Amino acid sequence: MKILIVSDTHRRDENLQKVMEEQKPFDMLIHLGDSEGSEGKIAGWAGKDCELHMVLGNNDFFSDLDREKEIQIGKYKALLTHGHYYNVSLGTERLEQEAEERNFDIVMYGHTHRPLYEVHNGVTILNPGSLSYPRQEGRKPSYMIMELDEQGEAHYTLNFLGR
Repeated sequence: MKILIVSDTHRRDENLQKVMEEQKPFDMLIHLGDSEGSEGKIAGWAGKDCELHMVLGNNDFFSDLDREKEIQIGKYKALLTHGHYYNVSLGTERLEQEAEERNFDIVMYGHTHRPLYEVHNGVTILNPGSLSYPRQEGRKPSYMIMELDEQGEAHYTLNFLGR
């Protein structure tokens, strides 16, 4: 199973379209907020055979997306959130605590526009960064791929656009 994980596209969808084309086929698309009204377009690009999960970002003012989502990815229970309700700009401690209290294996968030992959107390915490306004050193647009192997184990790859 191949999952494309993106965030913070902010209606600048050219990079997202490019990544989706480059990474096809994938089984699931996860968008962690701040699509700013592009939800319908993204769903169309993903197609009816791709499972799509999107959550509300702090700039998704007129959206009816969920504030967060709990999903199952193979054997993993995952929490999808934009992260601003957990003050992720100050650190991931509140998000980690929430994950542990609610028995999540994986927490995915956006908001900071900086990619992150860490494992704390058995909880995988990841942020794909931003495809439109990256803020990490080098400022390369980024996204993640999650793949489940034949044994159902998750593997993660951070990718940068143009590489």
